[in-house]
Amino acid sequence: MQDLNILVTGGAGYVGSVLIPSLIEHNHKIKCLDRFFFGKNFLSSKKFENNLELITDDIRWFDQKILEGIDVVIDLAALSNDPVGELDQEKTYEINHKGRARVARLSKEMGVPQYILASSASIFGQQEGIADETSEVFPLTAYSKANRKAEIDNLELNDEEFTVTALRFSSLFGVSPRMRFDIAVNEMVLELYKTKKITVRGKTNQRPFLHIKDAAEAYNLVINASKEKIAGQIFNVGTDEQNYQIGTLAEEVSKSIDPNCKLELGDNKDHRSYFTSFKKIQDVLHFKPQFDVGYGAKEMFSALQNNQITDSIDTVTLKWYQHIMSNQKLLKELSIDGKLL
Repeated sequence: MQDLNILVTGGAGYVGSVLIPSLIEHNHKIKCLDRFFFGKNFLSSKKFENNLELITDDIRWFDQKILEGIDVVIDLAALSNDPVGELDQEKTYEINHKGRARVARLSKEMGVPQYILASSASIFGQQEGIADETSEVFPLTAYSKANRKAEIDNLELNDEEFTVTALRFSSLFGVSPRMRFDIAVNEMVLELYKTKKITVRGKTNQRPFLHIKDAAEAYNLVINASKEKIAGQIFNVGTDEQNYQIGTLAEEVSKSIDPNCKLELGDNKDHRSYFTSFKKIQDVLHFKPQFDVGYGAKEMFSALQNNQITDSIDTVTLKWYQHIMSNQKLLKELSIDGKLL
């Protein structure tokens, strides 16, 4: 694949801060459009300086001229999980649905050939069997409902000149420069590290999981795929081997780090439960994840031990947004034209 000019919206987030270095390693030039609520130092390395442009802006009102000369848009910008989505449902729809619909529409108007939407398997909500891309979806939260609306609006734009693909990612885990400890595997590892126990919430709830480095590889596969394989398509992104009940997931994390770790049952406010089929992405794009839960758990535990990562208020997205909104100095620093969200 020739070197491409790629715009990554939300590129300074948990996924983007792993994806962008991967794209640069593949010799692509990147524009990262982000509000940088969680900082930008991890994308300011000298090794990126000739291949990465950081743009502080918002998908709801950025100047479409930013899209001039762009070959691919990877649209990651969003309020990034269910608790944050419930903080202000109206803003969640405004950003995660309407904002990303605007990115796709402007991309098409500006002649960008390819657009990739970061969606989520959470739109399946609750499923009795194993859900594939043709299954009916039951989004339960503002976050997942906005993802589904963005899928519908943006896939409708697909045509011969504008290739649109939606990727429904499994629940992610693993080390990232913009670390998060508010997602299942990462939260379990942190709790085990700090307390030598894991609280299991929703023992029989079912969910697919994927390492963040494999998520980055999925984007690379889509970028390099022929248009005929990906145009107007939805792909579940993950692997059948990592469909887990939450109780079994906790056992896997414990086994990989401390088999004597105590598992405790906790409250469960999460009603999502689904297993997902990944046959389509395996057959069409030959996607084969390389990093399992055991690897990811040991990787994170070692990084915590070596102080390569640490938990702080900004590693829990909801708490960080609440902190910003209650801190006038931060609020002013991170606002654009007086607007935060």
